[in-house]
Amino acid sequence: MKTPFYCFHPDNARRSEQHAKIYAIYEIIYTIVDFSAAALFLVGSYLFFYKSTTDPAIWMFIVGSGLFGFKPTLRLIREVHFWRMGNKAELAKRAEDAF
Repeated sequence: MKTPFYCFHPDNARRSEQHAKIYAIYEIIYTIVDFSAAALFLVGSYLFFYKSTTDPAIWMFIVGSGLFGFKPTLRLIREVHFWRMGNKAELAKRAEDAF
């Protein structure tokens, strides 16, 4: 089935040199967020071994969970960025063809 736009299509990153640069930047940010969330969960898990560090451990889990929730948001923001870079006339034509 043809859609009016191709969100999350693997070829989006290769549409132009500018698309490739933007894709790389978002992937770097995504990876930093992913490692940060994992590190917070790992350190938070260790801190649960000691009663005196339970509160910081809880906060690490909360922040880490927020970072894991931010990951799909980053992907969506990247796709919107790609969409805004695209040729709006081409998108309008695709939308016409789809309906």
